[in-house]
Amino acid sequence: MTTDTGERGWLSRALGPPRSIAHRLPGDAGVLPVEGRLAPFDGASGWLNSAPLTPAGLRGRVVLVDFWTYTCVNWLRTLPYVREWAARYAEDGLVVVGVHTPEFGFEHDQANVARQAGTFGVTYPVALDNGYRVWGAFANHYWPAVYLADAEGRIRYHHFGEGEYAMTEMAIQQLLAESGRTVDPDLVAVRPSGLEVAADWQTLRSPETYLGYDMTTGFGSPQELAEDEVREYRQPATLGLNHWAPVGSWSIAAHAALLSAPNGRLAFRFQARDVNLVMGPARPGGEIPFRVTLDGQPAIADHGTDTDAAATGTLNEQRTYQLVRQTGAVVERTFEIEFLDGGVEAFCFTFG
Repeated sequence: MTTDTGERGWLSRALGPPRSIAHRLPGDAGVLPVEGRLAPFDGASGWLNSAPLTPAGLRGRVVLVDFWTYTCVNWLRTLPYVREWAARYAEDGLVVVGVHTPEFGFEHDQANVARQAGTFGVTYPVALDNGYRVWGAFANHYWPAVYLADAEGRIRYHHFGEGEYAMTEMAIQQLLAESGRTVDPDLVAVRPSGLEVAADWQTLRSPETYLGYDMTTGFGSPQELAEDEVREYRQPATLGLNHWAPVGSWSIAAHAALLSAPNGRLAFRFQARDVNLVMGPARPGGEIPFRVTLDGQPAIADHGTDTDAAATGTLNEQRTYQLVRQTGAVVERTFEIEFLDGGVEAFCFTFG
């Protein structure tokens, strides 16, 4: 497996508490300036849910362009709003165009993207941007990122990252009104669940952490990380906050940590309500059982949507798995996941 095409050194997920990078509040006269033209989508390698779309063909419609990659928890937490906007304002002239620009190698696979789009209820058109050509045409740098174009094809608003949903929706309404539509000013209400629930920003102290040696931080094993070779890693006596360690027979590659024998574990000392892990079987079609503990005990009361009431689950596809959602006070704890078989690729921890 490979990860991305090398761009990740300058790409980033838009992280942190909700904030505006849109600079201007909609609703006042003249506050949605022209920022450029709607860029073409002709660099897309394929499309889901639609024939290829063009700026010329979209003229007369307000267009929301949403850059995403399906493992990105920051995008997942914005998705309930994008879905609702796509449904509510379609008859008023809004077209939502998702641009799936992959971060990890398995996200280049159209079948994987189509399956996850179906799981998440993404029914609007999606441009598959495997070559980063649409990303480059928009000069984009973030997942998630939203760009709004008016009915004349002019970019009038953008926002990077989570949050500012009311601001974005008011911008949609303003551009629809400019195009001659009368829209209900009430804002959508969403009911997110699982990975789509907003982070608990007040208690979150753990950052996104990659496990491949190209980008990893906080490696807390008592042994030195051995690049691209199988090593038997020992259990650390302790882990500091935001440090992680492999236990068992692992090979740390540039893009991921790979488990080569049964009963390997990953440990992480964290503080967050949620623990998520981007992972999957190294070979498609594999099924690998796992179990999750917190501070050495099965995470029964605090299991996530991808673990059952016994804090166990099965790894059967490459995606983001929610492993812990705490129900009590959020304090520093030690998370461990044990895989009962080898053949695991683990890419990145995220928290919420």
